[in-house]
Amino acid sequence: MRLQSTAPVRIPDTPEFIDEFQETALPHLDAVYRFACRLARDPDVAEDLAQETFLQAWRSFGRFDRGANCRAWLFGILYFVWSHERRRRGREPDVFDDAVVDAASPSSVPAIPDHLTDDEVLAALKKLPDVLQEIVLLTDVEGFAYREASALLKIPLGTVMSRLNRARKRLRAELADCALRRGTVCGADHEARHVRVLAMRKTDR
Repeated sequence: MRLQSTAPVRIPDTPEFIDEFQETALPHLDAVYRFACRLARDPDVAEDLAQETFLQAWRSFGRFDRGANCRAWLFGILYFVWSHERRRRGREPDVFDDAVVDAASPSSVPAIPDHLTDDEVLAALKKLPDVLQEIVLLTDVEGFAYREASALLKIPLGTVMSRLNRARKRLRAELADCALRRGTVCGADHEARHVRVLAMRKTDR
């Protein structure tokens, strides 16, 4: 099912405007589609999300601050489009109380095991609640700074850092459990030297 556009498209008639949009926004098309796939978990829905994102970006490009981060701007539009589509489909995000200590989060954090496959890392990620997945995807996978993730998700910076800490703890615990099930040994300095699909960074950005 195609997403329904909310307003008619008004295309600027200057070649310079069109060229600028193509040069500024279109290079991020693949990144937007990739993130849409991770959010929707359906390539057809992701294609619609990406299309609607660029349609809305095209309409509002005249108001885009040319000195701003276009990729972050597009991801913000995508997340808004996805939130609307999720509500339309009756798929509300998981209820998550940031004030409650997460009983599922381990008190100690194991090192990331050696020899993990991408599929194992992604499978562990999918076990997280939606709100924790989104934080990890934006910061550790897409590389947005904490403040950028805060602006994109419209949540306080402290909430971003708290949720990311919980998400990383859960991921490490799940990946360590996966390694134990198949007998993989963890390297002592592995976490500090080896980053795979998810960058388990602790540095403040």
